[in-house]
Amino acid sequence: MGKQFDALLPEHEAFIAKQHIFFVGSAPLSPEGHVNLSPKGYDSLRVLTPNRVIYLDLTGSGNETSSHIRENGRVTVMFCAFEGPPNILRLYGQGTVILPGSAEWERLYPLFPPIPGARQIIAVDFDKVQTSCGFAVPFMSFERERDTLKKWASHQGEDGLIEYRRLKNARSIDGLPTPLGEADAGE
Repeated sequence: MGKQFDALLPEHEAFIAKQHIFFVGSAPLSPEGHVNLSPKGYDSLRVLTPNRVIYLDLTGSGNETSSHIRENGRVTVMFCAFEGPPNILRLYGQGTVILPGSAEWERLYPLFPPIPGARQIIAVDFDKVQTSCGFAVPFMSFERERDTLKKWASHQGEDGLIEYRRLKNARSIDGLPTPLGEADAGE
């Protein structure tokens, strides 16, 4: 059965450290808006405190989480065991978008390995941690990371990435603006 906690325990942090993938969920306030769920990989998440995680967000086909955080702050991060004992761990909280060039970016970005296409850091301050059984989650083995996104971002170059973000990441699929779109557009 599921259990709830006010903060991460050491065993939760150990579980998170073993995961190769995590998922980020967010949604706009509008009931007609689309709920977003994004898988995240690479060595891109850090636990800063028992109530705060950050992850390095990479340039992709959309920027839904950023727009939803800008509008209402709500975000959920989920980890799921595909190897070892069954477990699901969720972090429920409020997100903040940290953009390149800010003082907070300069302080936090060095915590990650350099990954081509890094566009922002998402900080999640959470007040609820929930674990659940995960008994129906299948076993899957980690083979290796894909390098496709890294190669694509390197090929674009910084100017190409800025233009791509301006065209593809400035608004959500529901038309909400993103902080990143404003930064790249010079607003």
